[in-house]
Amino acid sequence: MVKMIIPNVKVCFMILSFVGIVSCQLSSDFYSTTCPDALITIKNEVNSAVSTEARMGASLLRLQFHDCFVQGCDGSVLLDDTSSFTGEKTAGPNAGSLRGFNVIDTIKSKVEALCPRVVSCADIVAIAARDSVVALGGPSWIVQLGRRDSTTASFNSANTDLPGPDSDLSDLITAFSNKGFTTKEMVALSGSHTIGQGSCRFFRDRIYNEDNIDSEFATSLQANCPTSGGDDNLSPIDTTTPTTFDNSYYKNLQNQKGLFHSDQVLFNDGSTDSNVDEYSSDASSFATDFANAMVKMGSISPLTGASGEIRTDCKFVN
Repeated sequence: MVKMIIPNVKVCFMILSFVGIVSCQLSSDFYSTTCPDALITIKNEVNSAVSTEARMGASLLRLQFHDCFVQGCDGSVLLDDTSSFTGEKTAGPNAGSLRGFNVIDTIKSKVEALCPRVVSCADIVAIAARDSVVALGGPSWIVQLGRRDSTTASFNSANTDLPGPDSDLSDLITAFSNKGFTTKEMVALSGSHTIGQGSCRFFRDRIYNEDNIDSEFATSLQANCPTSGGDDNLSPIDTTTPTTFDNSYYKNLQNQKGLFHSDQVLFNDGSTDSNVDEYSSDASSFATDFANAMVKMGSISPLTGASGEIRTDCKFVN
């Protein structure tokens, strides 16, 4: 398994103007003096959660994606609804499928005990995503830190900005381009589907109605995903090595064994076939590009300086 570390440099990406210019105030040693044990505390809790349930690694990784794609990497996805506030958890792409909030809450409580109101929920999400990938055998990267937490969330943006499992290739390219990613970076980030599981309701139409799917693969999935009922029945997204972060996802696509429609469109006689071919044959290339893209994702419009706050409870504003 490829292991690597991205050089320890400050990251400042120029994102498209409608996304915003990312602050250069993030740094990898942001908590070195204010909370020196924060990173090891987070890592230990992630390792414990993933060892208890391997699927949690994919869930924590997905949390960062769903956080950063909606008004930037600001912890907004963690906010609960209140009588006067609607958060993002009940938006279509999140309701009933986004998970791992309990792990983040546990981590936050332990970090708060060490260093009250120092480490942001947004940073915890970013660190936990990296540590989850490493725990399942994937690459490491330097997480830039110093984000602050939002006091707002956007239910509407969560519904519009996050691509779904039924997205076509053009939809995916546009959604990622809107956040400053190239098409190849989108394909690399899609490799996160080398871990995790999907619910029947998100791939039912594909396994019964699409023709760019291996027939035996479709039949095997139909046994656990009937034409009606069983909406929450789970199947691994990568049936080859479902709990190992590797490049098997791309090999599956070459064999028409993508679980979601949005997976298989990456290899369907289209513009991204060559990217899938590259990552399928070169695990190191995938690991490098994925890690670099995750660093870039973590730099989408963070709140820094005096903006936002450091929540004491990730579920609520202070």
